Amino acid sequence: MTGFWARLLGREPVPDAVADALAGSEAVVATAQAPDGMLVVTSWGIWPPGGERLGWHEIAKATWDKVSLVVTPTSAEQIAPGTELLVDGRPLRFRLVEPGKVPQAVQERVTQSIRSRNRRELPGGGVWVLQRRVPGRDGLVLQVRPDPGTDPVAARRLAEGIAARLPEEP
Repeated sequence: MTGFWARLLGREPVPDAVADALAGSEAVVATAQAPDGMLVVTSWGIWPPGGERLGWHEIAKATWDKVSLVVTPTSAEQIAPGTELLVDGRPLRFRLVEPGKVPQAVQERVTQSIRSRNRRELPGGGVWVLQRRVPGRDGLVLQVRPDPGTDPVAARRLAEGIAARLPEEP
């Protein structure tokens, strides 16, 4: 639903491409206009202007600097079923004309996706070991996210060791 009807019914305006791609149980939480299109925040993730959904479990961090929402996405390598080794991607900056509820909604949902977090020190830095909820799926995924500069071999060994100690899925 876009434009006039969305405003009349008190709903957030959503680009047709996003509205058509939403999952059945995915709800729009907030929207904000960016120079290159609409940023849509849903119960499952962020839809950047003209892009694909970035799930809450795929976001390392999100910050708001009073002008722009800065989101650091991750890419995941599956180490074992339910265990991933993450690498931070290039931060995405969205300059929002009128941010409304977007910064708060993003911060809350990134934080809520994390069920537990533990810090481990390794050569060159450390890693965060996270258990996160994946929107639209039951259960949790275990993620190992190294700090920049952390020895990648040590981070991989840690992820493999953790995966080896987890019970096998039925």
